[in-house]
Amino acid sequence: MTVLKLPKWNMAIGDGEPLLCIAGLNVLEDLDLTLSTAAHLKSVLDGLLLPFVFKASFDKANRSSIKSYRGPGLKDGLAMLAEVKQRFNVPICTDIHEVEQAEPIAAVADLVQIPAFLCRQTDLVVATARATQKAGGLLHVKKGQFLAPWDCRNILSKIAEAAAPDMTILCERGTSFGYNNLIVDMLAFDEMKKLGAPVTIDATHAVQLPGADPRTQGASTGGRRSGVSVIAKASVAAGANGVFLEFHPEPDKALCDGPSCLPLDGAADLFAKLKAIHKAATS
Repeated sequence: MTVLKLPKWNMAIGDGEPLLCIAGLNVLEDLDLTLSTAAHLKSVLDGLLLPFVFKASFDKANRSSIKSYRGPGLKDGLAMLAEVKQRFNVPICTDIHEVEQAEPIAAVADLVQIPAFLCRQTDLVVATARATQKAGGLLHVKKGQFLAPWDCRNILSKIAEAAAPDMTILCERGTSFGYNNLIVDMLAFDEMKKLGAPVTIDATHAVQLPGADPRTQGASTGGRRSGVSVIAKASVAAGANGVFLEFHPEPDKALCDGPSCLPLDGAADLFAKLKAIHKAATS
């Protein structure tokens, strides 16, 4: 399996490397919340000597309802993320949704994330790969809920043909299982790593219950917050090279995916446990 590097940040992901921690907010709400969350997570992860990439979305383009909060948008959102990057000297991860966003996002984000629903959109994958390669970043591609692990081979092939091989991290985030449910197959990590790419676990979105939030009568996504740490710990034990986790100071007040979001004050304890599990699993 290839080890991928972000030389500017002295970071790497892959077997034999420290557990990469992609963490932050589900969606940007305001600058103060963004900065305080980044500051807290950086303090925690610096203390644990774990590599930290700050994540937040400027737009949640696949909300269940047209009335749901989506974020500040591309221009204002990238400005907020650029401030986090400058102020805390941390790399950035954010989502892309449209071909036209590739260049401006790649200019700010060190990990450009292709959402699960869009992982087979060829034009988007190609444009994102080319812009990200040009900017010197890496791709973080979420495996669609409808794909088997080995089907990710086609995603990697597209990226290699369009831009370059060895620039993609694959992300497991569960597979559709019946209605309103997702299941994480712990054998999927090794299957995806056989394709040559490092693999992360998106434990936050893996506990989603799509279209099943009782608070809105199904107009938003529900979730099982208590399962996030379970899936994160099990996935690291099963071989995940990194974790993707979303936090909020008050999860029940989060403007998107609150039921799947972890309380920020629990970050230190969870990351300490994940580091210990990773050490045990790789020793």
